[in-house]
Amino acid sequence: MTRSQAVNPNVCGVTAAIAVIDGKWKTSLLWLLEASPQRPAELRRRLPGLSEKVLTQALREMESDGLVHREVHDVLPLKTVYSLTDFGRRLSDALGPVSDLGHERLDRMTAEQAGQVEPSAS
Repeated sequence: MTRSQAVNPNVCGVTAAIAVIDGKWKTSLLWLLEASPQRPAELRRRLPGLSEKVLTQALREMESDGLVHREVHDVLPLKTVYSLTDFGRRLSDALGPVSDLGHERLDRMTAEQAGQVEPSAS
């Protein structure tokens, strides 16, 4: 999936929505920002393995897509805080049932590995 699909009016709505959260870190960032506004350093601490470069790129893309708001406080050193926009919160709310399905799948896989249930036919 490419970022161009996020703005292509000829793709299905689900594809356009997923295009703005595509990638390794954006859903995790969305989840963390859903809880509260965060500074970039806080986000990096909470997501081990996320480099500063990739964090900056992801947040810029999310800001460009209208998911997050970047607020720079005029203090020294500069203080930047990211928060979800109303659109970002709506997307996060819409992903809640998808998250529930994902947890259900993980629970089922764990139970299957433990031999507690038969593997699903699908």
